[in-house]
Amino acid sequence: MKEYNAEAIRNIAFIGHGGSGKTTISELLLFTGGEINRIGKVEEGSTISDFNSNEIERQMSIAASQLHLEWNSNKINILDTPGFPDFIGQVISSLHVADLAISVIKSMEGIEVGTELTWEVVRKNKLPAAVIINKVDNEHSKFFETVQHAKQRLSNDIIVVSFPVKEGLNFNSIIDLIKMKMVTYADAGSKKVSEEEIPGDLKEQANKLREELIEKIAESSEELMNKFFEEGALNDDEIQKGLKTSIVKGGLIPAFAFGATKGVGANSFLDFATKYFPAPNEREPIEATMKDGGAKVKIVCDVKGETSLLIFKSLSEQHVGELSIFKVYSGSLTPGLDLLNTTRDKIERLGQIFVLNGRIRKDVTKLNAGDIGAVVKLKDSHTGDTLSSKNFTIVLPQMEYPEPVIRFAVKPKAKGDEDKISAALHTAHEEEPTLRSKFDGEISQTIVSGQGELQLNLAIKLLKDRYGVEVELIEPRIPYRETVKGKCEDSEYKHKKQSGGRGQYGHVHLKIEPQARGAGYEFEDAIVGGVVPGRFIPAVEKGLKEIMAKGILTGSKVVDVKVTLFDGTYHAVDSDEVSFKIAGSMAFRKGFMEARPVILEPIYDINVKIPEEFMGDVMGDISGRRGKIQGMDSESPFQIIKAKVPLAELHRYSTQLRSLTSGRGMFAMSFSHYEEVPKEVEGKIIEEYQKHKEEEAE
Repeated sequence: MKEYNAEAIRNIAFIGHGGSGKTTISELLLFTGGEINRIGKVEEGSTISDFNSNEIERQMSIAASQLHLEWNSNKINILDTPGFPDFIGQVISSLHVADLAISVIKSMEGIEVGTELTWEVVRKNKLPAAVIINKVDNEHSKFFETVQHAKQRLSNDIIVVSFPVKEGLNFNSIIDLIKMKMVTYADAGSKKVSEEEIPGDLKEQANKLREELIEKIAESSEELMNKFFEEGALNDDEIQKGLKTSIVKGGLIPAFAFGATKGVGANSFLDFATKYFPAPNEREPIEATMKDGGAKVKIVCDVKGETSLLIFKSLSEQHVGELSIFKVYSGSLTPGLDLLNTTRDKIERLGQIFVLNGRIRKDVTKLNAGDIGAVVKLKDSHTGDTLSSKNFTIVLPQMEYPEPVIRFAVKPKAKGDEDKISAALHTAHEEEPTLRSKFDGEISQTIVSGQGELQLNLAIKLLKDRYGVEVELIEPRIPYRETVKGKCEDSEYKHKKQSGGRGQYGHVHLKIEPQARGAGYEFEDAIVGGVVPGRFIPAVEKGLKEIMAKGILTGSKVVDVKVTLFDGTYHAVDSDEVSFKIAGSMAFRKGFMEARPVILEPIYDINVKIPEEFMGDVMGDISGRRGKIQGMDSESPFQIIKAKVPLAELHRYSTQLRSLTSGRGMFAMSFSHYEEVPKEVEGKIIEEYQKHKEEEAE
């Protein structure tokens, strides 16, 4: 396959709400560029992008797809990302390596939750962007209204570069404001496009919109601005240079009219993309960190530089193995090259190198700086790892994923599957980094967490389909804590056992008292006169630690107590460590129950971001979850509610929030502190624990 240098590469990512047409646009562009010979359809499961069984079954993108085509001697790498909020990690990975983001918006519905959610990532990454107003062929299309909506909700820098001649079912022509021509498209699949003069009834509108475009371009530099004010115009050369500069800097966001299902808009878009979208070497150099010493270094996108790449996505395929998808940041790659994985300090030898169109792989002999490719069967390299030349050991910037907002416990349907489950969930995390799993020893459950129920359910389906392991998702236990509010001045226990031969004898007196919250456990040896010999005191403390780890009321860890061993007796023959360990634990159990025991529950900070019209419902729901509102902020057009809510009340909250807000609510959660459980709740927790113990004993 042809080799491309950075200046001939464009890396773009399609983002936006589910169903906006990102995959259909990708399909149309591949067809227009000659990569495929027919346009697949999402509803038929025949697209290049959505190739796995879950995507075909659900008619939606679940993972980002890597695609490419050639246009005007340039290579355009396309990352087609999912629009459902559960898969925001795929958007984050793609935008991390893209040089421009394209938000696809439905011309009838306008700005939807997926549009806003993914645009936040663009804004955070300070990424150049464009907008496609798609489905202009819908009979209820509102192109200009949608553009205004986008200017208000996304960015005031959005400027029309093409608009429809007629909207609705007869949409087949656009006015291209760069060429100042009417571009007419024949039936989808014909590839026939014609250019004509702009019709008289549209000339005034076209001139007005072009004037707005030129004025925006003039803002890209002081020189152009001065000329525009003095002469009221810019020449073609100034427009072209200023337009590219403005897009690269993020000061201008071009908006295109599209009708992907009718094949309208593709050629004009591709012409524009190759001419005005930034090449990788036209972006600011990124800042990496030297592995040794931590010094910062600028990575210039230059084929002559030392080689460095970042694995931004992994894909595991049966009969192929793990496919690592990467972007080359500097230098070049050839099969057989040895690189150092600076994240894990391992040498990796590259095998075959591919470029992808969905699951279709093409061998390449070389990839240069700025390009995107894939390699199979690396020994120990994973999503987020940097590979570089051995004499240029850098670590490239990492993707930053959101914290999980939903968690479930995994319950195997068959015993003995735990190891398989662990390995399978590790693979699922590689493919979807926002999906996390860990065994929580405190509650003795494997916990999976992520961005939504659909994401977790698909992970469980993956376990069954690919690994033959069946599990169910259940509500996780809560890691409660136990402590005391009062004192027990003297808890005595004598362990005495005689059953022929040597007996057992251990006798202790303990004082138990509360510590400040978070102070932890403290043990004091206050024995005087050797009434308990020194050699047995560690055994007493061991007994205390063991019972505190198991808990008394709910099987939860005991915290923030001080235990003083102040008296006891021993037997010269029968006393041993085991006897004093038992005496210590039993004395603690008895004294704990006398010292006004309480249960503590984890409290989480939640930040809920919602449109203002849902404030009442959401605040009422938080209060119903025993939440305490801490304050509110405004982030136009959203309101942000800050609250503290018990973890026990947050199960499935993300699903409920989406339901309350028509899918437009988002939230983040993080641990805050432990707090005493109200008495009316405490009884239920103890009752549930006893019931669980009985079930396990059966």
